[in-house]
Amino acid sequence: MESVKGKNILVVGATGGIGSKTAKLLAGSGANIFLASRNAEKLDLVAKEIGISAEKTFAVDISIPEQITALKENYFSVFPNLDILVNAAGIGIIKPVESLSGDEFLRTLNYNLYGPFLLVKAFLPAMKEAKKGLIINIPGVLGKVPMAGAAAYSASKFGLVGMMQSIREEIKRTDIRITNIFMGGVDSPFWDTIDLRVQREKMIQAEEAAKAIWFLCQQPVSGVVSEMVLQPFNHQAI
Repeated sequence: MESVKGKNILVVGATGGIGSKTAKLLAGSGANIFLASRNAEKLDLVAKEIGISAEKTFAVDISIPEQITALKENYFSVFPNLDILVNAAGIGIIKPVESLSGDEFLRTLNYNLYGPFLLVKAFLPAMKEAKKGLIINIPGVLGKVPMAGAAAYSASKFGLVGMMQSIREEIKRTDIRITNIFMGGVDSPFWDTIDLRVQREKMIQAEEAAKAIWFLCQQPVSGVVSEMVLQPFNHQAI
């Protein structure tokens, strides 16, 4: 395993249930963390809890190109390079297709697919220059096996997987690694606005999901974990 101590890591979606706990674990292991998220107020709270200065945080809507450019500029004004990019940002809209509006579909694609595209486009060149780095995305298990009511979400996550697989082919002659982690049923604020019968007490705890990402950040130099699948035994209500 390769230690994260001293590594420069950007955590996007740092105020979410998974993102905030991942950032805390990485910072506790000696990594240099930069936090980004949409909600500036929550971002400030997470930074204070972890002990990260305000200059190492940036409020950003990842679906807006100009804001990604600003994030890049702010990040590289603090750190000279990027060792690991953890993208834990995204939204979830789960509803039958006849109830799904066009705006909801496009908004899901914007945050879960276009946003990650903008992030990679902004930060991959620095990794290419260094000829090394690690990019971790969280497609979720619905990016591998769709379910009813997840037309928009699965479309965005399947697209994310395909996009990252294609980019992996572009950089295969470098030491840049790409990992997708397919999580299913994590008890996080993701479920607060979703009308679906589930047993949240049986889901993966956000702390355990964060430990999986923390583990993936320590991949050995000689190999790469292309993907990981982490699911609860069962959280569907009977």
